[in-house]
Amino acid sequence: MSLTERSLHDLLAAFASSDPTPGGGSASAMASAVGASLLMMVAGLPKTRSGSDEDRQALAEARAALGTAQHALERAVDQDTAAYDRVAAAYKLPKATEAEQGARKAAIQRALRAATDVPLEVMRLSAGGLVAAVAVARHGHKAAASDVGVAVGLLEAGLAGARLNVEINVGSLSDTAYVEGVKTDVGRLEREGRSAAEAARSLLQAG
Repeated sequence: MSLTERSLHDLLAAFASSDPTPGGGSASAMASAVGASLLMMVAGLPKTRSGSDEDRQALAEARAALGTAQHALERAVDQDTAAYDRVAAAYKLPKATEAEQGARKAAIQRALRAATDVPLEVMRLSAGGLVAAVAVARHGHKAAASDVGVAVGLLEAGLAGARLNVEINVGSLSDTAYVEGVKTDVGRLEREGRSAAEAARSLLQAG
């Protein structure tokens, strides 16, 4: 059974167990998925900031984008665990001969790259969710401001957690061009996410 098919009780027990998976990567994806879901709820409320057509159009667009992100983040909960398991399996490959050592090294690099790609995508989705949060904060019903604030916090947590997982995996990769590209993406996504979170909070504080 996949992580996302388990009950909340069983999922929390899985996170609390001594097994290495699910770990921080899956938790980061889950945090952002919940954040995106909260924003979808606010964007779908019958009441908007001013009741204008502009509000409804902006919120409809934000809700559609958030729905796509939510589904991808839900999949990433299991994808991150699977990626880690592949890394662990690669490290357990035999290394008695030179040929085995070469095969093992290649397998480790492939697995680490996949384990980097998943949290990097979570970063992209989280940053995109924070951009959508600006529209929801601007056009959403004022009474739901606390929900938007919680969503922003969850998406920030998902973004930060995913970055930690990217960094710990990319540090062991030997493809320098890929590594530099990832580092560039990480910096850009963090800046985009931080800027959007600040903008959303400013709108919420302004009332």
